[in-house]
Amino acid sequence: MTNRLLFRGLFSKGQARTLAGQALAFAIALALGAIIILMIDESPVAVFMTLMRGAFGDAEKIASTLLQTTPILICGIAACIALRGGMFNVGIEGQLFLGGFAAAWVGFAFALPPVLHVLAAMTLAVVAGALWMAIPAFFRVRFGTNEVVSTILANYIATLLTSYLTIFLFKRPGGWSETPPILTSAYLPELFSFSRLNIGLLIGLALAVGVAAFFRWTSAGYAVTMVGSAPKFAEYGGVSVRRVGFGVLLVSGAVGGLAGGVETLGVHHRFMEGFAPGFGFDGLIAALLANGSPIGTIFTALFFGALRAGSLLLEVDTTASREIITVIQALIILAVSADLMMRRRGDRTGERRWKF
Repeated sequence: MTNRLLFRGLFSKGQARTLAGQALAFAIALALGAIIILMIDESPVAVFMTLMRGAFGDAEKIASTLLQTTPILICGIAACIALRGGMFNVGIEGQLFLGGFAAAWVGFAFALPPVLHVLAAMTLAVVAGALWMAIPAFFRVRFGTNEVVSTILANYIATLLTSYLTIFLFKRPGGWSETPPILTSAYLPELFSFSRLNIGLLIGLALAVGVAAFFRWTSAGYAVTMVGSAPKFAEYGGVSVRRVGFGVLLVSGAVGGLAGGVETLGVHHRFMEGFAPGFGFDGLIAALLANGSPIGTIFTALFFGALRAGSLLLEVDTTASREIITVIQALIILAVSADLMMRRRGDRTGERRWKF
């Protein structure tokens, strides 16, 4: 009885129903993944145990998992911001690429004092992400253009644009398709000597807590929530839906650019083609799986980071290919999307675009 009362205190009836639906979708995705593993004549238990060992087997593997988690977490926070405003920023991948390139350019083109160099590079990464999002955001609030379509298209342009700049304008002489390395003054400090894990993880955690607090305890955060959940009610209450929507998308893009800056300054120390594949999309799915909760995204991002890190051991200890992780992720995406659409279809108010 006490546990039931505690559960009701923590979650409303609607939130509990949402969590139950997402947990069921997640379980179905894992069950389907196990069936596919059986179809390739491998044991699902062996595969999942190998993933666990590869992700959490020792200190180095844990650090590797956290390293993979960092960009997914920051991209997930970018997605949470847009979702809370009732919009889908599917262009986080492109914002990440633009932010990563901008940070690399400041890192190798300017000689600045260490702390100032990092701040300048991160600032330009944030600005690049916000500016790249400004175009879809303008068309969204001015003409009602679907931001899902426009941000998806922007991803391709961002990827090709950064590739062009890297190959034809800033390519390192005699090297691969990459820019010159950034100066050491622009490096993000590492947390451990045996890993590239850096303070980007702390930035992501602080960002998650800060965004959650913003939505929970500020009037501006409440306005964003109202715009996302009941735009007509928000407009009736004096909130400028267009202005808030534009600002939400800009901030979401800025955080996406920040993720690219962290990846460049903390991990690769240069920009290269395909330097962070899939982190933006993984972040979006992590945010959806957490139902748009910044704190919940910490745990879902950790799950996806563990999948990425643990997959490195799969081809060593089992006959399964690491591509099975991509299959499992795709199944999770399909299951969560189906749950999301069913909840949206079941909403009878006709008011809310998305339920977060």
